[in-house]
Amino acid sequence: MLRSTPKKNYLGMELLSVVIITFNEEKNIARCIDSLAGVADEILILDSNSTDTTAEIARQKGATIYQQAFLGYVEQKNKALSLAKHNLVLSLDADEALDKTLHNSILSVKNNFHYKGYTMNRCNNYCGKFIRHGSWYPDSRMRLVDKSVAQWTGDNPHDTLTFTSPQTKKHLKGNILHYSFNSFEEHAAQNNKFSSISADSLFKRGKKTNLFKVAFNPFWAFVKSYLVRLGFLDGFYGFVIAVNIAHLTFLKHSKLYKKQKPVL
Repeated sequence: MLRSTPKKNYLGMELLSVVIITFNEEKNIARCIDSLAGVADEILILDSNSTDTTAEIARQKGATIYQQAFLGYVEQKNKALSLAKHNLVLSLDADEALDKTLHNSILSVKNNFHYKGYTMNRCNNYCGKFIRHGSWYPDSRMRLVDKSVAQWTGDNPHDTLTFTSPQTKKHLKGNILHYSFNSFEEHAAQNNKFSSISADSLFKRGKKTNLFKVAFNPFWAFVKSYLVRLGFLDGFYGFVIAVNIAHLTFLKHSKLYKKQKPVL
């Protein structure tokens, strides 16, 4: 994809498109869009035919809405990226928002768009508490890119924004605030959903697991999050998160093993 001539506003700042994929996000989308005030020149929503008021809320807040049946996280985000009007694109999820520091960092990028990509930390809010340790923080992600040299890759549901050719990138100060789960029940339900998607993706790619991985990988996932990455410093929730990370790992490998050996 060829890079078109950069578009700038009357202050000489690079114009920024923010792209967000949604499905039934009426509880989150307003917070996400509100955090973009003063930094986004275009807010583009690719909605997967929500049955709630997500699209209506986003439209009232000035977003442009496109509708497309959900094709997968990687596929959906690449479609949203392609629809953006401007070269400089920030990709967010509906349950995310910019903190003030990151907001200011992105404004600085708009004044001097020098790198092809920018990484930033993501700070997860779990049941009302921001988590600062363990496997969930700093959770650095590349989310701000020149879209002509970037695409989403990965095994659904674990998508990653990557360069299509060798490029330079820079880390920005500030956090994406991710409002992940409001209850243990939500976390358990997503573990079940995401482990099934992961197992399907891995199986289609010919990936294999075994009983050793079914038993050991969840144990190591807990040790890594709770002890190595200091998750215990987040108290009770740090323990709960580490257990759930282990549970997700167990479910993923168990479901993949069952697909390999449907008759035991």
